[in-house]
Amino acid sequence: MTGLRYVYAVCRPLSAPLQAELTGVGGAPAKMLHHHGLVAVVSDVPERDFAEEPLRAHLEDLDWLAATARGHQQVIDALTAVTTPLPLRLATVFRDDSGVRVMIEAGEDDFRRTLDRLEGRVEWGVKVYVEATPETAVPAESGPPAKPASGRDYLLQRRMRAKAHEDSWIRAERFAGRLHSLLSAHAHAARLHPPQNAALSRASGQNVLNAAYLVPRKDSEEFVEIVDRTKGEEPGMRVELTGPWAAYSFVDLESAQSEEGEEGS
Repeated sequence: MTGLRYVYAVCRPLSAPLQAELTGVGGAPAKMLHHHGLVAVVSDVPERDFAEEPLRAHLEDLDWLAATARGHQQVIDALTAVTTPLPLRLATVFRDDSGVRVMIEAGEDDFRRTLDRLEGRVEWGVKVYVEATPETAVPAESGPPAKPASGRDYLLQRRMRAKAHEDSWIRAERFAGRLHSLLSAHAHAARLHPPQNAALSRASGQNVLNAAYLVPRKDSEEFVEIVDRTKGEEPGMRVELTGPWAAYSFVDLESAQSEEGEEGS
């Protein structure tokens, strides 16, 4: 074979075949490399794009990065439909098959422990946003803001808006906290991520909850129904659900032991 080896994920041998003609990064076919009872899902990629120097330059190119991420995710999604994959970082590349085998051998024990922990489970993402509405901009009983008649009236309106915003934020944090506790009770594990920056995510509203939940596949329908029931429960709050995904938020090999302790608490 020629070129470098791009590795998407490590998993156990599949009980069902991957979809026919599955392609990944750069349109390259995805294939399986078996070693020590584990499988690395790989594609051949050209050195001109994925050798160390050109790859470093490409990682500064947002269009190239987005296209590569789409190809990577396409393979991970296909794997998630038939098995429990342990997804690797974007642009994990080795010189040849021997390099991939060495990687498997070096991490074999951790791979097996993590696959045991994730077996039969998928990740769901839940976000809560505070949406800017006239009701949260000023107290409802005050009606539409009138043109201030004096400097004192202007300051009073400013204070009323600030108080309305503060009340809305407190209400949002309480709602997000209740929702996180509820969903955590129906998940095998949960992870809180930092709130998303609105300027980067381009999502409307202010993000107050950005969480991931590791849920058994067999319980996913119930989990989705629980989330759906919360939508519209609190005025001015928007709940978004994404998934099911491969368990990206739960594959940190170094934190597996501490996470398992949290699950049992």
